[in-house]
Amino acid sequence: MTAIWFIFALMTGLAVLALLWPMSRRPALAVPEGEARIATETGFYRDQLREIDRDAARGLLAEPEAEAARAEAARRLLRASREPGRSAGAMGEPALRRRRAASAFALSTVPLVALLVYGIYGSPDLPAQPQAERLAHARSAGNDLVAAVAQIEAHLAKAPEDGRGWTVLAPVYLRLGRTEDAIKAYENSLRILGEEAGRLADYGEALVAAGDGVVSAKARDAFERALRQDPKAVKPQFYLARAAEQDGDRETARTRYAALAAASPPDAPWLPTVRDSLARLDGTAPAPAAAAPANGPSMSEEQRGMVRGMVEGLAQRLAEKGGSPEEWGRLVRSYMVLGDRPKAEATLAQARAALGSDPGKVGPVAQHH
Repeated sequence: MTAIWFIFALMTGLAVLALLWPMSRRPALAVPEGEARIATETGFYRDQLREIDRDAARGLLAEPEAEAARAEAARRLLRASREPGRSAGAMGEPALRRRRAASAFALSTVPLVALLVYGIYGSPDLPAQPQAERLAHARSAGNDLVAAVAQIEAHLAKAPEDGRGWTVLAPVYLRLGRTEDAIKAYENSLRILGEEAGRLADYGEALVAAGDGVVSAKARDAFERALRQDPKAVKPQFYLARAAEQDGDRETARTRYAALAAASPPDAPWLPTVRDSLARLDGTAPAPAAAAPANGPSMSEEQRGMVRGMVEGLAQRLAEKGGSPEEWGRLVRSYMVLGDRPKAEATLAQARAALGSDPGKVGPVAQHH
């Protein structure tokens, strides 16, 4: 810390010296131009005086006129010869001293005032912070959500029966892509606080997200229980319609979508998705992505693209490492919902090759085809 202050003081002194040095020097006289002008003017008036004397000697000027002309020329000669001397001579020295004093005062006072203000309002005793610590602090400041999650997790570790804490944490887990953690958080919330339509619907949505968009039997049960709690709840109606569509029950899906559309306000954010689903069932719109929307039945194109990526990721994992009959069946059903029948048939062939000829294993996969 002492070395830093010494360096700052040295830099300040050098800056003050660099500014004071040119101001303390006597300004150079404009010798070439000034002397030339003086010589020209004084020479002109001296020539004029000689010309007046010659004219008076030849009798061209009367004596009174000659005296008056001599006085005027002499007066102008005297003024021309004295003006430069006054600007650069005795008149310039006091001005130079005043300028030096003002410059020295200003440049010496400013650093002192700055140090005084910093001493009063600054933090000179604050310990230094290395660059690594500053970068770590910047990263943590830009990751407030993760920090908040860690704080809530620490609280729940001490108070695991805080149902409200699990309710707050579950949707954050889902947003961060921690689907399994979100499911557990919703289960804890339901266990502690009891069943409620909103919590059941959110729990079912987390299950759908974990299933890559497939409404599993467990998710369907959660939606049905939510609908019994609140028959007008939008999210359970939408996902139960989607479940019927995934099961191939087009009439039930159409009926549920139509009922949801009829009961929705004209500006409801989920209404375009419901109408797209109806149009798809009527064969006038492309099939949707299979995964769950991030926030209820309203899904953006970006989310649809993410869903397709999830389905392809599941397909790649099963092709490389294999999987259970339920996972193969989920992939087949996802391709069917996406409207990609060739991929569904190819996936079924891969599943048969991977699972063998055991009907108990192949049966759950084939029933989705």
